[in-house]
Amino acid sequence: MEKVIDVQHLKKSFGQHEVLKDIDFSVNKGEVVCIIGSSGSGKSTLLRCINLLEKPTAGEIIYNGENVLDSKHDIFKYRSKLGMVFQQFNLFNNLDVLHNCTVGPVKILKKSQQEAEKIAMGYLEQVGMGKFINAKPDQLSGGQKQRVAIARALTMEPDALLFDEPTSALDPEMVGEVLKVMKDLANSGLTMIVVTHEMEFAREVSDRVIFMDQGVILEQGAPEEIFYHPKEDRTKQFLERYLTK
Repeated sequence: MEKVIDVQHLKKSFGQHEVLKDIDFSVNKGEVVCIIGSSGSGKSTLLRCINLLEKPTAGEIIYNGENVLDSKHDIFKYRSKLGMVFQQFNLFNNLDVLHNCTVGPVKILKKSQQEAEKIAMGYLEQVGMGKFINAKPDQLSGGQKQRVAIARALTMEPDALLFDEPTSALDPEMVGEVLKVMKDLANSGLTMIVVTHEMEFAREVSDRVIFMDQGVILEQGAPEEIFYHPKEDRTKQFLERYLTK
């Protein structure tokens, strides 16, 4: 299996508070990995460290055989290869939907406006937002904004897409439309790392589930192992709330 990202002995502290303690895991090409756990377990910090939005305190992140934490490494180039979909969409409110999706390809990938628009239109159609290209973000629902944010991340043609609680800011009736787009992407073979509290999605769509607790990976495995045969008491406790629903 070809590894896209290999995280080794990763640590992150904020002052005296150690949020991530010696994290080891890797993600293979085409794999969908869901990271679950209680609030404050370090899930989002891990994702932000992988994308270097937070600088890890120690450890290595190996991408294409190189440690991206080396001072020589081009962080911007690396980051452009990992799409990030945030909780709060992070769209540019002054730009319409189409221009939100062409800024990156034009500025970072140096594509022509025409080529960027063609690529953006393809992905906007794919997520069901092709009719909204002239709308500004404040004219869209939360679910529509998140679908635009996913299309925008895809226009960078990333090696992997990172999702940080992509449905947690949405009204319940909008969650389904975003999860459907994510399921379709997972089925298309895209490499995805998803921090989520949507247990059904994690159970149905993941190749592997990682359960984090208090800054460590407590256990990981195939969804059926983690959901139906967890080894750790803490995992059982966490999942009880979801599996008894």
